[in-house]
Amino acid sequence: MSTVKSTEYLFLSTYIRARENALLGTRRLEQMVEAADFDEAVKVLTECGFPDLTGASDARLEEVFSQRRADFLGEMEKLCPEKQIVTAFRLKYDYHNAKVLVKGESGPDDSGRLLSACGRVPPQTLAAAFSGDSWQEVPPTLAAAIREARTTLARTSNPQLADMGLDKAYFDELLAVAGTLSTDFLSGYARLTIDIANLRSAVRCVRGHMDEGLLRTAVIPGGNVSPERVCRVYGEAVTEVFRDRALAKCAELGQKAAEGAPLAAFERECDNALTEYLTGAKQVSFGPEVAVAYVAALEAEITAARMVLLGKRGGLGPEALRERLRVSYV
Repeated sequence: MSTVKSTEYLFLSTYIRARENALLGTRRLEQMVEAADFDEAVKVLTECGFPDLTGASDARLEEVFSQRRADFLGEMEKLCPEKQIVTAFRLKYDYHNAKVLVKGESGPDDSGRLLSACGRVPPQTLAAAFSGDSWQEVPPTLAAAIREARTTLARTSNPQLADMGLDKAYFDELLAVAGTLSTDFLSGYARLTIDIANLRSAVRCVRGHMDEGLLRTAVIPGGNVSPERVCRVYGEAVTEVFRDRALAKCAELGQKAAEGAPLAAFERECDNALTEYLTGAKQVSFGPEVAVAYVAALEAEITAARMVLLGKRGGLGPEALRERLRVSYV
């Protein structure tokens, strides 16, 4: 565990508290939802530092959102006393890129368009390692996971199984990185994220009348709910298996979804549970918790903005958009 003291976060925490006011937040998101059309919704984003996206194509939206994500991760990496905080958030983009490359080998190769530049490893470097089977510039755990996923896909022709292996490697790395910090706040977030991933897998397996063996393969170790307990959903109610207070509402909606109710409310509540955990950082005056929550909030802001704008372009009305929005950190 790091020996960095919380006082070393005084400047960054003050800086973040000042910047939080510029986040989209509930009020501005509601303004975007209520906007008459796409271009009116875009005007709200400009108040939060986004470039003018009036009339922007979908490709331009993706370009701007990707650049914003890369910019804030780079900024936080420079300012954060513990760089591992940013590393923890970069991991998922490494594993996203791994999935793109592995699947691209067995189908149409549009990986160049889908690769993210927000991981630890530049996408060009990862692609070159993949095509040349030369892994010196790739972190060992990621490299081993990619090789294993490649073998799994070649053996089974099942991309879902390949993804499961990559997901397990991702969470294994996330827990390892979180464990090096001076706080257990990120470790708690990682464990809750694993619980929610396992809850989602359990609900889908029961709902789809899938074989228990698939859930046993998919379940990820390291959460607060053990893999053995997760698999009890084949004999117990979801609400009994996932009894943790943080998961209570998710489990209640998950039970209904497993019985055939629409998944939307369940999926939304799963994301809301993670945001609720992060709000604990608001009680901290200064420290790594503030940085963790802020990076997560910035990522959620991009997801929400993208969803609203694409929804506006697709003709979704305010109520339909609200049903898709998650609780905001601010």
